[in-house]
Amino acid sequence: MSEVVSFKVRKEVKRKMEELRDRVSWADELRRFVEEKVMEIEARDSFEKIMEELRKATWSVPKGFSCRSVREDRDSS
Repeated sequence: MSEVVSFKVRKEVKRKMEELRDRVSWADELRRFVEEKVMEIEARDSFEKIMEELRKATWSVPKGFSCRSVREDRDSS
C-alpha cells in the first residue's frame, strides 16, 4: 500500500523540474532517493548498535594464558 508524501521546493527548482519532466520521472527518482536514505540510516543505526554492544563486551583470557602460551612456544623450538 502506498502513501502520498509532499514537500516544498523553491519556485526556480519547480520550474526546472517541469522543464525536465519529459526526461526525468521525478516521482521515481524521489521514491528511490527516500528508500535508499532510509536503508542507509537503518544500516548506520544497526552498525552503531553493534559497535556499542562490542564496546560493552568484556574480552578476557584466563589468568596465565599469555605466560603459558609463550612458554609453550619457546619449549617447542
